[in-house]
Amino acid sequence: MEYELNRDQIPAHVAIIMDGNGRWAKAKGLPRSAGHVEGTERAKQITEEATRLGVKFLTLYTFSTENWNRPDAEIGTIFDLLVTGLEDEVFMKNNVRFRVIGDFARLPKSVQKRTQECMDKTAGNTGTTMVVAISYSSRWELTQAMQKMARQAAEGQLKPEDITEEYISSQLQTSFMPDPDLLIRTGGEYRISNYLLWQCAYTEFYYCDTYWPDFHEEDLRKAIADFQHRQRRYGKTGEQVEKNEN
Repeated sequence: MEYELNRDQIPAHVAIIMDGNGRWAKAKGLPRSAGHVEGTERAKQITEEATRLGVKFLTLYTFSTENWNRPDAEIGTIFDLLVTGLEDEVFMKNNVRFRVIGDFARLPKSVQKRTQECMDKTAGNTGTTMVVAISYSSRWELTQAMQKMARQAAEGQLKPEDITEEYISSQLQTSFMPDPDLLIRTGGEYRISNYLLWQCAYTEFYYCDTYWPDFHEEDLRKAIADFQHRQRRYGKTGEQVEKNEN
């Protein structure tokens, strides 16, 4: 089915929890690593589709701080795929800018080197910004921001009344982009998994049963079509929103 989209209502920021790689592989009698391989290819295709649709920011939850508790072999596979999957041609051909959020210093040196190279090379691109959340969690991010603000206060650089919602947002790793308009989670789970908690205060959520390796371009269009049929009220009544729109 082809989903017709209003190009004037494309969400500026789409965040995705790419869930289901392991279960996809298990269902096919394959090792979990095969699911991560297929999931990496899907991330490239969805990034290209997001670019065609005019999404300005695409944030992909790739590896959480909790994922460090997984078997070493699986962690190694994920990082190897990240290093080899960052193909310059894909980013440059689509004018995509690459960014990373998360505990960068905790990553293996090879991952740090390759991701930094990709960020540097694509820094001048002006299309979609593809953001990889790796070694990331919201509680880690908020803890880091609070510690930073505490140091600022101890040094006399920050007063209590300076700590506004806008100031807190400016101290987060996501300060360079707007909050997500739409969050998609694949794999049939209904939770946020410590992902962009502060930023998702008024984000629209879309859950689907499809495992990430089976999430295709048309599935992204379906999610955006669903988003376009929602009324975002931000605490107001529906009547107030309709009046402002007219």
